[in-house]
Amino acid sequence: MRISIFVFSILLVSWGMASTFNGLWAEETPARYDDYLPTTGWRYSPPEAQGMDSKTLANLVEKVTNSKERIHSITIIRNGYMLLDAYFDTFRIRKRHPIYSCTKSVISALIGIAIKHGHVSDVHQRVSSFFPKQGVSTYGSAKRNITLKHLLTMTSGLNCTDSYLYRWKGLWEMRRSRDWAHFVLNLPMHEQPGTTFNYCNGVSHLLSEVIQRSTGMTAFEYAKQSLFAPLGINDVTWAQNSTGVTIGYSDLMLTPHDMAKIGFLYLKNGLWGTQQIIPSEWVQQSFQPHVEATLFPQYGYQWWIDSSGYSIAAGYRGQYIFVLPDHNMVVVFTGSLEDRNFFLPVSYLNEYIVPAIKSNHALPYNDKSLNRLLSVIKDAQTSL
Repeated sequence: MRISIFVFSILLVSWGMASTFNGLWAEETPARYDDYLPTTGWRYSPPEAQGMDSKTLANLVEKVTNSKERIHSITIIRNGYMLLDAYFDTFRIRKRHPIYSCTKSVISALIGIAIKHGHVSDVHQRVSSFFPKQGVSTYGSAKRNITLKHLLTMTSGLNCTDSYLYRWKGLWEMRRSRDWAHFVLNLPMHEQPGTTFNYCNGVSHLLSEVIQRSTGMTAFEYAKQSLFAPLGINDVTWAQNSTGVTIGYSDLMLTPHDMAKIGFLYLKNGLWGTQQIIPSEWVQQSFQPHVEATLFPQYGYQWWIDSSGYSIAAGYRGQYIFVLPDHNMVVVFTGSLEDRNFFLPVSYLNEYIVPAIKSNHALPYNDKSLNRLLSVIKDAQTSL
């Protein structure tokens, strides 16, 4: 009974209908996840029950509320339970949000699933094998030797100028072209494949083309069947270009709760209950540092790798899915941050969220701190 009352109280707060929680959670609540899957929705837990400090999290919510920095939401999952679900600025609860380049991490997952299902041989398959009509075989050996792994790790060797480093110059050129795959594959080579990291939106779009050519479905259709449906992700949109190809580098829209499901699937090594949705080896390789990078120290398979030991799906204007295996935790941020504030969620993760972790076991219940946390969450939402 205590659990159901607590969840109801938290939900009322999320809906802006309750003010305080009056000590309805037992101190002995175990800090473990083994009794449900969040397919139909996340279960809530007070932070202390999962070894985290409500006071520190309340300080974070208050900081964001008062700063007006255009962070839209913060969602924290630990041990499979939702400990914080706060909304700010103009963003409403249960609303889809553009996740921008976090889309790349989803495309990576689909490539791993396509390999599992036999649509793609392995990461060493040459990209040219998927594009016989693009004339890649007539190019030099360097371009013919570009593999899927090179696309996944942003080491294609192509002279790509479509990222933030070039103010997206090449991106607008690609989007104006009739055939995006042809445009990317016709970029000149800058160096040998596998040599150096060069963040490129176009190569992530090539991965979407690969999925469509190998499965006979668009990446969105394939995702709905093989990834979104098993996870219970239904409220989702994903744009396509003028030739009917799902945009591979961006334009996926998910709710923060569903972004957390993607992170949680990776936290569980691709396993959802008894179903191995993504091969565990793929998750491990995705989180393996393959090359030195730019925004964060290293890069995996369309995931950034931080030196602190966590992996990151990161998108324009402050969209983040942090996966912290050492803490059994997933943290999601959405926002509309200016470029100069892009790393604010990283700062908040390191200055508030990780320090809020006090134990791998349940902490003594703290009525005062939890009531304050619920109060500041309500204040943030009623100010929308």
